[in-house]
Amino acid sequence: MNRPCEWLLYCRAGFEADLAAEIADRAALIGEEGEVAAAAPNSGFVRWRTADDEPANAIHRALPLGGLVFARQSLVAFAPLSLDREDRLSAIAALVEASGWSFESVWHETPDTNEGKSLGRLAKSLSRPLESALKRAGALRRKAGGRRLHLYWLAGDEVQVGISFPGNRSEHPGGVLRLRHPHDAPSRSTLKLEEAWHTFIPRDAWPLRLSDGMQAVDLGAAPGGWTYQLVRKGMFVYAIDNGPMDKGLMATGQVEHLKEDGFVWEPPYRLDWLVCDIVDKPMRVIDMVERWLVKRWCREAVFNLKLPMKRRWQEVSRCLARLEQTLAANDVSAHIACRHLYHDREEVTVHVQLDV
Repeated sequence: MNRPCEWLLYCRAGFEADLAAEIADRAALIGEEGEVAAAAPNSGFVRWRTADDEPANAIHRALPLGGLVFARQSLVAFAPLSLDREDRLSAIAALVEASGWSFESVWHETPDTNEGKSLGRLAKSLSRPLESALKRAGALRRKAGGRRLHLYWLAGDEVQVGISFPGNRSEHPGGVLRLRHPHDAPSRSTLKLEEAWHTFIPRDAWPLRLSDGMQAVDLGAAPGGWTYQLVRKGMFVYAIDNGPMDKGLMATGQVEHLKEDGFVWEPPYRLDWLVCDIVDKPMRVIDMVERWLVKRWCREAVFNLKLPMKRRWQEVSRCLARLEQTLAANDVSAHIACRHLYHDREEVTVHVQLDV
């Protein structure tokens, strides 16, 4: 009997080995048995297969997407399905009907690679006829608990069929939040902070946590990509950097530019936000952020860790473990989250919110 015994995860092309190492470590910690079934370089996805071909629902629930660093999307899935190019729909419909799954929508997706993007036209052409077949079968319906069917196209004759559940998935196609670059922003790095807010802060909490009149600091600010986002939210910003700041930002009257070292600067009072996108060794950034959090110089922080080319998951894990240990040793209660965002490259973004 064909079972949904695979856990399918999307990622940025080139980070398959890092995601595979992450889920292997996390699965071992919670005692989930299985193995990485596929993590081909530059493929844009990783497949995990459960032991004894048991359904992958357990590990999918135990390791939710929001707690993973390198994953963009998380699905319970069947093994890849080979298709007849003359009749692709019949095999897909038969598999879905046999599964007993019901769902409210169908998404056709491809890996975020040049090869994957070339499959988009094929997926679009199959969308309506497949939905009609699934409606007739009773699988695609109006009320099905918010579940969504995903067809992840690997080739013109190969697709992986998966399902996602509300609260444990990305709500963006391909797991990618695409943002429009503001025409007046000083640098493209501005999108990294905007995406971080979308990722880590619930939208209904924005008026309370990202509001007019707040006080913030941007360490390593020049030319002002992250400062731009803070100013746009109505905050007053200490921009700490020896380099020049964007003239338009300085003209707002909301920015005080201090030509000092971001690693040693201290605030005159407690701030609402610390943001930092300094290019340096990740553990040195952790050292600096720990000082801010232990001394409670800010209420929330978003900062990036620049990663080595190899063993990136191991470095992220080491940094996060050190941060957690330091805060615990100093009786600082906080929520820590870390994600490899779409607008990140060789880096990850960390968010910390102090509980008091």
